[in-house]
Amino acid sequence: MEQSLHITFRHYERLADLPAEDRALVERAAEATARAYAPYSNFRVGAAVRLSGGEVVSATNIESEAFPSGMCAERSLLYYCSSAYAEQRVQAIAITSDPSERECYPCGACRQVLLDVERRQGTPIRIVMAGGGTATVVESAESLLPFNFKL
Repeated sequence: MEQSLHITFRHYERLADLPAEDRALVERAAEATARAYAPYSNFRVGAAVRLSGGEVVSATNIESEAFPSGMCAERSLLYYCSSAYAEQRVQAIAITSDPSERECYPCGACRQVLLDVERRQGTPIRIVMAGGGTATVVESAESLLPFNFKL
């Protein structure tokens, strides 16, 4: 039986057109890229989340000589928030990179972890993927990983 899948997203041709809260989150993610440790790929990624208590927390990717032992910015941040802010929900996450020639999309592992966090907290996470002066926004990790892993 043939079926179809529909994914809703919003694309912004200019970061200035993003809602103010999203734009502020992208700015925090962009600032975080300066702290990334990426001596091998030279691809610095920053992520920032807005938590239900109003806090904004950011993290970066970290590479390791023992590749692939490094960690993406998104997973570093989500794991930290799950421990340090366990009582709060992640409302939104922004992801960006340096260099930033195009929008920065999460890898498959990060997409699954985003979905795991959504399931644990019982609410979706708004995902803002920015770069190259543009952004794409989805309202849930389910949009990025419609065929996902579930135990």
